[in-house]
Amino acid sequence: MDHDYKVKNARYNDSGEKLPLIFDNLIWLTTKETATYLRRSVNAIHTLVSRRKLRARKFSNRLYFKKEELDYLIDTSQLRGG
Repeated sequence: MDHDYKVKNARYNDSGEKLPLIFDNLIWLTTKETATYLRRSVNAIHTLVSRRKLRARKFSNRLYFKKEELDYLIDTSQLRGG
């Protein structure tokens, strides 16, 4: 099977069917999952929450983040060049 047409970062099984990515089916992410998703450290996520840059919900002493809100945050962020 020719792999040139496949989407970058997508995963496929032996039959060539696209497999769901790890975060595709999740609505709520833990702090660690959010850090992985945003490619930041857990400490950086806690800092963003304390500075009110990220909205978190607390349940049973754990923070949860809505994936849809994280996507919106990324989509609406401005480019910064250096």
